[in-house]
Parts: sequence; C-alpha cells; structure tokens
Amino acid sequence: MVKIEGKSVFGGIAIGPVEILKKKDNQVLRRHVEDTEEEVRRYEAAGDAAKKQLQNLYEKALTEVGEASAAIFRVHELMLSDMDFVDSITNMIRTQNVNAEYAAAITGDNFSTLFESMDDDYMRARAADVKDVSERLIRILSGEGQSGIRGNEPVILAAEDLAPSETVQLDKSKILAFMTRYGSANSHTAILARTMNIPAVIGVDFPEDCDGKTAVVDGFSGCIYLDPDPEFLKMMTERQAEEIKKRELLQTLKGKENITQSGRKVNVYANVGSVSDVVTALKNDAGGIGLFRSEFLYLEKDHYPTEEEQFQVYKRVAETMAGKKVIIRTLDIGADKQIGYFDMEHEENPALGYRAIRICLDRIDIFKTQLRALYRASAYGNISIMYPMIISLEEVQRIKEISAEVRGELKDAGISFGNVEEGIMIETPAAAIISDLLAEEVDFFSIGTNDLSQYTLAIDRQNPKLDAFFDPHHPAVLRLLKMVADNAHKAGIWVGICGELGADLTLTQAFLDMGMDELSVSPAMVLPLRQIIREIR
Repeated sequence: MVKIEGKSVFGGIAIGPVEILKKKDNQVLRRHVEDTEEEVRRYEAAGDAAKKQLQNLYEKALTEVGEASAAIFRVHELMLSDMDFVDSITNMIRTQNVNAEYAAAITGDNFSTLFESMDDDYMRARAADVKDVSERLIRILSGEGQSGIRGNEPVILAAEDLAPSETVQLDKSKILAFMTRYGSANSHTAILARTMNIPAVIGVDFPEDCDGKTAVVDGFSGCIYLDPDPEFLKMMTERQAEEIKKRELLQTLKGKENITQSGRKVNVYANVGSVSDVVTALKNDAGGIGLFRSEFLYLEKDHYPTEEEQFQVYKRVAETMAGKKVIIRTLDIGADKQIGYFDMEHEENPALGYRAIRICLDRIDIFKTQLRALYRASAYGNISIMYPMIISLEEVQRIKEISAEVRGELKDAGISFGNVEEGIMIETPAAAIISDLLAEEVDFFSIGTNDLSQYTLAIDRQNPKLDAFFDPHHPAVLRLLKMVADNAHKAGIWVGICGELGADLTLTQAFLDMGMDELSVSPAMVLPLRQIIREIR
C-alpha cells in the first residue's frame, strides 16, 4: 500500500479504481497548402463551430455551477474573436502556406508564452485559457472528439488539473472523487466537488502507473492510498458506510426547526460563492444564505462586472431561495484575493492593506454599481446587504450616505426595490471594541471569525509555520464574540457568525450561551450543525 498526501478541498471517503484523465495527443504536423484562402475559410468555419460549442458549454455550466463559473466560457468565446489572435493565424496561413491546425497551435503557444511571462498573476492565469481555446480549434480542425472518462464504471478521476471546459463536459455519474496535482481551494475542481458533494484532494503527486489501480481517497485528511491491503480496505469501507449512514440520518432533520431542548430557536444559514452552491444549500435545508461571497463574480471575470451582469446573478439567487433570507457581502477583494484588472499596487502587508470596504469607499463608481444591482435584485426576494472590514463609525455613516444616494437614484428612475436590511461584518478588533456604537447604525452584525481571529492573535492564518500558534478558541477571541453579541442585543439587533468557527461543533454550545442568533456554515455542515443544536439543552 502506498500513501500519498495532498490537500483536502472537500471531505468524504471514496473507494474505487483510479483513472488518469487522458488528454488527446494534439501534436500538430506542419503541412504545406496551395490554396491558402480555402485554408483560411476552413479555419473560420472551425472558429464558428468553436463559438457554438462554447455557447452550449456556457448554458450547461450556468445550470451546473452558476453564472460566476460559467462566465469563463464567455471569456474563451471573446478570445476566439480577438483580432490579434485571429490575424496571427490567418497571416501565418497566407504568408507561410501552412495548414490551419499548425497556425492555431503556434499562435496558441506564442500567446500562452506571452501571458506566462507577465508580472501580473491574473494575466499569467490567462495562459491556460489561451491553450484551451487553441486546443479546441485544433480538435475541430482535425476532427477529434473531446477527452473524457473511458469506461462505464465510476472512477476516482486523477488529472494534472481540470480546465473549466473539461469539468463541465465530464459525466458526473461516473466520478467517485477527484485528485489533481495542481489547483487550489477555489479551483474549478474544488467548486465541482462541492457541488457534487464528493471527496476532492489537490496537490497529489500520483504516479503515472496508478491508472486502473484500486485507491482510497480520504477527503477528510487529504490522503490517497494506492493498492490498499485487505485489512485497511475493510476498515475504510466500514468508515465509508458509517459516513453514508450519518448523511442518511441527517436527512431526517429536513423540514424540522432548529430548536434546542430548552425551546430556543437558532437560524442555521449557509455560506456560498455561486448559484450552484445556493442549490446545494437548499438541498441541505439551510434556512437562508448567511454569506454570499460576491467577489467571485469579479474573480471569474477579466473585466469589472456590469450592473446588469451582477443584477442577473443576485436576482437568480434571490428567486432560487424563494423568500428565504439572502445576505450578500459587498466586494471583498485584496489580501489573498487579487484581481489583475483592478490594477492595485504591490503591498508589503496586503492583509492589513487596500482591501474590501476600503476599495469600495475609494472607488465609489464600482461600489455604486454593485449597490444598484443589489437593490434592483431585492425586488425579487429577501436580500440583505453586509459590508466587510469595518473599523470605524465614520465608514458606516459614509456607506449609509452612498446607499441612500443609490436608492434615491433608483426611485427617481422608477426602478423598484425591496426593504433591504443592511449590516456589517465584525472581523477587526476595532469593530468588536466599538460594536456598541456601530450597533446603533445598522440592522445586524455578522462576525467573520477567520479575520477576527487572525487580527486579534497577530497571526497570519495563511502561514503553515504558524499553525501551532493559531488558536481560534483563544479566550481573547471568545471574549470579543461575547462582547459583540451583548452590544448587538442591547441595541435591539440580531447577531450571527459566518466565519469558519461557526462550523466548529465543539463551540456550538458556547455560541448559543453567548446569545448568537444565527450560525452560517458551508452547505455540507448545515445538517450536522442542526443536529447538534437540537441536542443542546
């Protein structure tokens, strides 16, 4: 038995044969062509066919993974029409008398190399998109089909990484788990795994000869076991059966209220980042959306999302939740979430820098565009807005002025909007300490324990060397939570937790003792949390 360690992006146990995703060998040979204009027409026909494929993929992805993730296919479609890209291919055909496949391959390589050499992280990431687009053209020109799962039996899918077009086209019923060499917690692989509720592990240095071998994927620990011995396989099979049984038992909680044995009701909501996550939240019977991370709309695009693009996503989320509360956090980028087209300067300490509400209050046109979209969408459901990274009363007062301006503009234009609750995230010690003052200005508090713990303990939570020092149960953190809850209730507003700590079931009792009215967690943790709440006296 061989044990390989990776990084978990979604929990669970999967047992089955490994299949390495085989990408078709798109080695392209250079051929001499006499009729270059006919070859250009052949290329143009392939371009049209590629655009139709991408349009179909967009529609499919829209249903499966939501607008933010589907938008990548719009980007690919635009790349196909980019005049520099088109001119490079057609000029090469005409001046070098070469076949369209070869011209597309060379152009793809050249553009990809150009992007990879750029300093900007976002632009470097576009290199993979150029390769995806050029390979699509080559497949169409050469008459080859798509790569995919070979057999009919479910498999543990292994890959270098998965491009958006690959994840959308895979037969989901044949996938037991994902393991990839590359990717991140917010990669398309991770998004798909969360949507499908299957284990996924990234950073796995799997051997090339593992294809067809039996493996166990432990999505909880991030470990892969190849050729497990009979005793270990039996143990993991039993553990898998226990997990399935637990999930089945949790399903019996659907439709029941989250009430402790003493009669106290607690709202259990879900944290999501896309429309598909919203669907998953509903499947897990979440009472609402406690945190919709709107920054994913920006991270998935190569341009500032327009008011209409944002409106359509927020409207869809509101309608999908059918009257249940949807709390949408305004743009929260900066720190570990950088976007190239925002053109932000390098910072020595970005976690303490130009981020979140600071960007919004500095670039008010971007902020007002988002607020207009949010208010317009509020006419279609129960939308609330919350603002991140607050440190002062003056910030909140300025936000209220801007939001009032937006409502006035919409009213003057005859555009309807709903009765929107507005709250703030408490994720800095400053906000926690003056929460008595802030509570007088807003409708609710939502505590972001990830950053609050980081700033309170002066520990970078992204630094693995500090794991031994990072203690989210630290008395200082818990005292701040209690202070915030007390100040919220004194002012007559509700308070919740939307950070990772909300899913720490060892603290659920403590949170209820503090007076927390709401806990918002990942969709997969909704039912386990509800079970704990119902057992509390």
